Amino acid sequence: MSAATYSLIRPVAGFERMGEENAFAVLARAHALAAEGRDIVNLGIGQPDFSTPAHIVEAAIKALRDGQHGYTPSTGIEPLRLAVAADVHRRLGAEIDPGRVAIVPGGKVTMFSAILMMGEPGVEILYPDPGFPIYRSMIEFTGARPVPVPIREENGFAFSAEETLDLITQNTRLLILNSPANPTGGVTPKAEIDKLVAGLAEHPRVAILSDEIYDQFLFDGEEHTTLLSYPDIRDRLILLNGWSKTYAMTGWRLGWALWPEALFESARKLAVNAWSCVNAPAQFGALAALTGPQDCVAQMVAEFDRRRHLVVEGLNALPGVSCATPKGAFYAFPNVTGTGWTSAKKLASALLEQAGVATIGGPDFGVNGEGYIRLSYANSAENITRALERMRQFLVDVRPD
Repeated sequence: MSAATYSLIRPVAGFERMGEENAFAVLARAHALAAEGRDIVNLGIGQPDFSTPAHIVEAAIKALRDGQHGYTPSTGIEPLRLAVAADVHRRLGAEIDPGRVAIVPGGKVTMFSAILMMGEPGVEILYPDPGFPIYRSMIEFTGARPVPVPIREENGFAFSAEETLDLITQNTRLLILNSPANPTGGVTPKAEIDKLVAGLAEHPRVAILSDEIYDQFLFDGEEHTTLLSYPDIRDRLILLNGWSKTYAMTGWRLGWALWPEALFESARKLAVNAWSCVNAPAQFGALAALTGPQDCVAQMVAEFDRRRHLVVEGLNALPGVSCATPKGAFYAFPNVTGTGWTSAKKLASALLEQAGVATIGGPDFGVNGEGYIRLSYANSAENITRALERMRQFLVDVRPD
């Protein structure tokens, strides 16, 4: 095929608007440098460094040996949907209808589906900034107007109910919330969520997507406030959760969503059209995760807490760096404006190329991320210590951009 012919073949305009998650680009570059013989400490990717617990792995293997090789219902096997509902009741005290639970191939699928359903030209979708980059990417893909909700360090990296409500207009169709939050580790207090939900009563046509994928990663006595706790918004609430972070199952590609009755059939049809169903034996592994022992989760969270203290103390000892203590997830979002670097992305790139430490520049999470970088402490204490020492030496030896 000639170059001239190839130039005529292109996707529709929406694909040109689609962004990506730069953490994967940083991961690829880190792997490339490691392949060249460089010693790289990766604090970029949000992936637990633990193995999936053995009883979960064995359940999936048993499912394969038992002949679970075929299609399943598009919304997931019934025992798993029942187990999701039981787990939500056990942990959060909320009653949900397992008939409106959808098992999906990863957490991103729920945000993809929800934004695809709600977004179109002329519509506004509110999303946290800094926040998970796929929110904005998918909003722009649909042609909707992305409206950032500022997430501020001076507010403990929690969203402000008042500021959020003030951004809602007659064109707003979807509000995306995330607590505990990526990339900041911020946890929004219940009192602030109470105010937000009360204010949403004035906007009954606005749907809510609550990304609660980090709901078990909380520290310092914090308790998770799920949007499921508010009956008044249940009929327009889409809840996103899954197994990737909680059970160290990122590569299994497993998530679940709770859909309001008005949207569930659309979600089911989207599954039929896009992925048919989720990997069958993986679903049996997910079932074992929810119904089996939970001490593996407690142990992982305790270890993340230990690393959290290590990384926050170390970051605050670096020249020109200050780091608020994250209350959830497994990320630190230090303020690097005092280092003299005017571009956080350039600093993150230089740290990788020159110091062998992979981090993510704050602007990759939104315009309000400038002046920050994200570090994941889902790595060993030994590697975190090595990374902090390399960062200290780099900031002492290398002149800012």
